[in-house]
Amino acid sequence: MADEKKGLTGLPKNTAGALSYVLGPITGVVFYILEKDPFVKFHAMQSIVVFGVIFIVQWSLAITIILVGISGLLGVLSFVLWLVLIFKAWKGEEWEVPYLGRYARMLVKKV
Repeated sequence: MADEKKGLTGLPKNTAGALSYVLGPITGVVFYILEKDPFVKFHAMQSIVVFGVIFIVQWSLAITIILVGISGLLGVLSFVLWLVLIFKAWKGEEWEVPYLGRYARMLVKKV
């Protein structure tokens, strides 16, 4: 289990990491700003990157009527990914989403 050390929000780091996914990029930004722990910052940045990209792709697909079915499928897959990311952060794991997780980690180190 993750270390129960509390951050600036007063939450254990695994709880803060899991909550950074709840509202996608919104809570990602909030926890990225409020927390200093690298574990929480990684999950917050991954939330910003992953769900920001999903949002853009889903809306661009929804605009074209032919691909509306794919957009709906992406919505279901996004929901499953959202649940997996919350669960992994809650368990104290730094699981990276392929490609985007690596980019999120790189952004955390730069900022």
